[in-house]
Amino acid sequence: MKPPYEITSKILNLISTISEKIGEINSANLQKPPTELRKRNRIKTIHSSLVIEGNTLTEDQITAIFENKRVVGPEKDITEVKNAIAVYDRINDFNNTRLDSFCKAHSLLMKGLIDSPGKLRSQSVGIMKGDTIAHLAPPYQQVKPLMTDLFKYLKNDKDLLLIKSCVFHYEVEFIHPFIDGNGRMGRLWQTVILSNNYPVFEFLPVESIIRQRQNDYYNSLSRSDKEGKSTVFIEFMLEIIEEALESLLKSQNIYVGQKDRLFLAQELFRVDSFTRQEYLRFFKNISTATASRDLKYGVDEGYLVKMGDKRLTKYKFKK
Repeated sequence: MKPPYEITSKILNLISTISEKIGEINSANLQKPPTELRKRNRIKTIHSSLVIEGNTLTEDQITAIFENKRVVGPEKDITEVKNAIAVYDRINDFNNTRLDSFCKAHSLLMKGLIDSPGKLRSQSVGIMKGDTIAHLAPPYQQVKPLMTDLFKYLKNDKDLLLIKSCVFHYEVEFIHPFIDGNGRMGRLWQTVILSNNYPVFEFLPVESIIRQRQNDYYNSLSRSDKEGKSTVFIEFMLEIIEEALESLLKSQNIYVGQKDRLFLAQELFRVDSFTRQEYLRFFKNISTATASRDLKYGVDEGYLVKMGDKRLTKYKFKK
């Protein structure tokens, strides 16, 4: 069954704004932000997603772990960070429409933290808020069928991917497929879904804005539960995504260097050969001389293979 939700005028307006911003980002060659910004945003993402779950480590401590430096802190918190780094580093390896891939990501994320990471729960669970049950998840016997249907919806439904990613996020929170780690899996998998079609989402720190609006995040989940449909949560998450994209656009003055341009070009050309003119058409703000220096650097460093000579010269990225 298709999960229940409505497409409101607010959702349509947000989709339109988000689509425009993605277009601006692609035009500014920010779909894969510069190296330092990618690193900073990845650390923000991991820090924010884990802080929401009660992790006590700071951004500086997570940066140190990222750089393989020794950190003093609770063993559980350090394990959570190391696991999250490993999972986000492999974000492009996961198949966003497969339940087994989803479970594999959970096994990496929760390794050493729970008894059966990557295994769907085999007991009933409820989420407590103080002394009351804020959410009673479906019986464990329903978890696999519900998750199977959810992945069928994700793969086959004709609604826009931006909407489906929000629906999936909400439904993971509602179904609560694992004993622990459901919140971070919902946020992670929305990133996996979106980055599969829009590269900018791989390093977009959506979680840091969720953390800033944490009460609104939980309220939108709660309201959707009460209404029996995820409409409110979809509207909220699209607002968050729009805000994250706007923040990235404001960083356009960040220097995009030689390695970053080659990294972007590799995403564009992949295994196809290309000329200097085609490279220039992609990077409209650089000179012919700069393009030549980029391509020479790529050849010298072993990233590129040069074929032909003079006007017939073509380049191709090595595998």
